[in-house]
Amino acid sequence: MINGCSEDTSVEKEKRNQSPTPTPSSIEKTLLENSDYRAIYVPTEKIRTFIVKNFPSLGKYAALRFIEWAQKNPGWTISLPTGKTPEHFIKWVTHLLRNWESAEVTRILEEHELDPGCKPDMQSFHFIQIDEFYPISSSQHNSFFHYVNNFYIDGFGLDRKKAMLINPDEIGLAPNESLKQIWPDDIVDLSLRTRPPQNGHESKQKQVIVAVDQFCTEYEERIRELGGIGFFLGGIGPDGHIGFNVQGSDHFSTTRLCETNYETQAAAATDLGGIEVSRSRLVITIGLQTIVYSPETTAIIIAAGEAKAGIVKQAIESEKGNEVPATVLSDLVNAAFYITEGSAKLLTERRHAALQEKQHLSDFDRMLEITDLALSRKKRLVDLTAEDFKSNRCSALVLNHLGAGVSDTLTGIASEYQKRINDALQPVENEAFLHTAPHHDDIMLGYLPYLVRLMREQSNTHYFNYLTSGFTAVTNTFMLEQARNALELLGTESFGRLISNAYFKSDNLIYKNRDVYQFLDGLAASDHFAMKEGQARRFLRCLHEIYGDDSLNDFAARLQELMTYLNAQYPGKKDDTQMQKLKGMIREWEADVLWGYFGFGADSVIHSRLGFYTGDIFTEEPEVDRDVMPVVEILRKVQPTIVTVALDPEGSGPDTHYKVLQAISAALRIYQDETGRDDIKVWGYRNVWYRYHPAEADLIIPVTFNGMTILKDTFLNSFVSQANASFPSFEFDGPFSGLAKRIHVQQYQYMKTVLGRDYFYRNSDSRIRSARGFVYLKVMGLQEFYNKSTQLRKTTES
Repeated sequence: MINGCSEDTSVEKEKRNQSPTPTPSSIEKTLLENSDYRAIYVPTEKIRTFIVKNFPSLGKYAALRFIEWAQKNPGWTISLPTGKTPEHFIKWVTHLLRNWESAEVTRILEEHELDPGCKPDMQSFHFIQIDEFYPISSSQHNSFFHYVNNFYIDGFGLDRKKAMLINPDEIGLAPNESLKQIWPDDIVDLSLRTRPPQNGHESKQKQVIVAVDQFCTEYEERIRELGGIGFFLGGIGPDGHIGFNVQGSDHFSTTRLCETNYETQAAAATDLGGIEVSRSRLVITIGLQTIVYSPETTAIIIAAGEAKAGIVKQAIESEKGNEVPATVLSDLVNAAFYITEGSAKLLTERRHAALQEKQHLSDFDRMLEITDLALSRKKRLVDLTAEDFKSNRCSALVLNHLGAGVSDTLTGIASEYQKRINDALQPVENEAFLHTAPHHDDIMLGYLPYLVRLMREQSNTHYFNYLTSGFTAVTNTFMLEQARNALELLGTESFGRLISNAYFKSDNLIYKNRDVYQFLDGLAASDHFAMKEGQARRFLRCLHEIYGDDSLNDFAARLQELMTYLNAQYPGKKDDTQMQKLKGMIREWEADVLWGYFGFGADSVIHSRLGFYTGDIFTEEPEVDRDVMPVVEILRKVQPTIVTVALDPEGSGPDTHYKVLQAISAALRIYQDETGRDDIKVWGYRNVWYRYHPAEADLIIPVTFNGMTILKDTFLNSFVSQANASFPSFEFDGPFSGLAKRIHVQQYQYMKTVLGRDYFYRNSDSRIRSARGFVYLKVMGLQEFYNKSTQLRKTTES
């Protein structure tokens, strides 16, 4: 007994080793009791899977399972993840440990059959860091070394002396020697492992690589001496990686220094300050064999959101293989996936079980399943046969429900898709639009080709509301370029006149618009100097608003100060509030340029800068006074008939999207209560983070080559800070405009498959004949939107 806890005896452990069944867990028993599914569906599924309702519940049950394990295994090893995925796991474990004696925690523990008299002895555990970037200084707040010390060693009260940590500052370096001296450009040439060094500096680099490799070997040996990893918790990457064991990793891999792949580099770009940085970084990671070395290991993978559904399906249903690294966990009897309903939506047996439980299939159920069948069989809807339906367990269920009405159903679904295309071609007149966006490029990436048509109708009014400042998407390198450009032009005669005329007063909309006109005139004339002058004008205007600078000397001193600050910042370091505001204002400038393209001035573009957006790894929740009431004020001003919102499902993109959606939903409720209006329509759009299924879209909007060209040109010329794609999607190595085009084309291919090529090639409407892409939008009344918002809230919040 340790702290009142019953430790597993060696006999018990030996029995468990010989048993093919998982160690009994009251937490997993509770998860099953609260679920409609079994723990595993063999032979399709290879790893046990538990589904929870929402993201916070995911963290709660992972935390309780950890506490349960810790009560029974004092003194063993634990290995826990970094990043945003474990947010609620960390919060729940911290809460339980710090409030162990409270009535609330006692109640929670007893409800889950855990012993409140057995508080885990956290000082007894050996913490094992999973991975780390290399090279990176452990003093940087974006290093994993910093993360695990902050949230786990200090947060959980672990014994630092027992922790196995990866501190690059201490591996292979002489006293008073830094990583920057060894790797001045942060690039490690692994060919030095096998080739002779060419000079003295390469000789030193080779010594450090040898030292890192030796560190990895000894790290692995130490883990094995401790009996392997007792409790492993991890997320899963877009390529199926766990730790930094990327797609293609050997299942017998051990701790090592290695390269990563593009998907991993894109995912790490935000942490490291841009893809330019993450491309050159190597990683030190424990191996796949390290994780499964002990057959007793309890390994849990947590995943939230529909965007993870594809890789979750592969990891759970695939045979063991290097293509999906997470499949290695099928070796462990105590391995399990804890996932949300969104992440589970593609699991074959569970999707079939959910359909089988339904007494009646809705029109949407039929449309979704039959569309998927047509796409998988690469057939027109009307060409599907009974044999096609029987080829898939879910569609076979649909066939049973349809009975003799198959032909009419297929024709009806095809007709419905055609109607949704035709509806999107109808004129939209006399509407007041409030286009909202979490980030400054969301609107254009979501539906710009359609919006261009809407803006041509002069009876419509348009306002564009950006809810956050988006400063995290602007790199220090880009800011340095802007500061140097402004300093270069500051001394010219024209800028002297501007300063003397108080041109940079931030409240002068006429002059603010002139910044945009200057840039666009230069763009039209291919006059790069004129474009740079427009950028410099806005940059100085931002400095005046933030710092109050209004003289040539003030501006010059400020620009020098900013360049000193930016040069001293390491990529990915959190900025001070003034630099955050300045970076955000650069994003705002780019949005002003975008709508200036189409003749809209600063009075039509509203930048709200909601306060929940802070740049911290775990962000705040929206508050009514700070984040909702500013949106209400905009609704009062615009009096919209149509409001557009980014409608991403749970966990599918930046959590900023979800939080903005909740702020808009709350604001619309307040505005509706004030005005009694129930005629407002809400258009939900998606862009590069997630897509609608064709069955979900109410408007299916043709996109021509011209629309694609406008999207590309306006993005690259307006959102200049994003042109180099410093924070790209893992799906596409390039700017978001390129990914948006790919999505439009993919959505066109879906329609061409289900409706047939002749519908497009031989259509009497040239707008359909010329379509090579589609935009999908969902149209809702207020109550339907509130229902969607509430449903999303339930899957995201506790």
